[in-house]
Amino acid sequence: MEGGAWSAAAPTEATRLVKRSVVVAGHRTSVSREDAFWGRLRRLAAERGLSVNALAAIVDASRGAANLSSALRVYVLEASSADRGREAGSQ
Repeated sequence: MEGGAWSAAAPTEATRLVKRSVVVAGHRTSVSREDAFWGRLRRLAAERGLSVNALAAIVDASRGAANLSSALRVYVLEASSADRGREAGSQ
């Protein structure tokens, strides 16, 4: 992780897979992702004034043939990269 957030203890906690349910289009589905991923997804949803389910529904609607877990992973990666780019540009 960048910014010194990665510690010797962090890999087991941050990389531990956690299965969570999300509701998309009225259907409950399970997504298994790393604990660190869920934390970032929650922060991104909150920054946008959305619930995790609402953000997952937006990603789901635009994912095409990709599975939901992969689409969410790419969304978090791209959003995090864009956030870092904006932060760097404001300095």
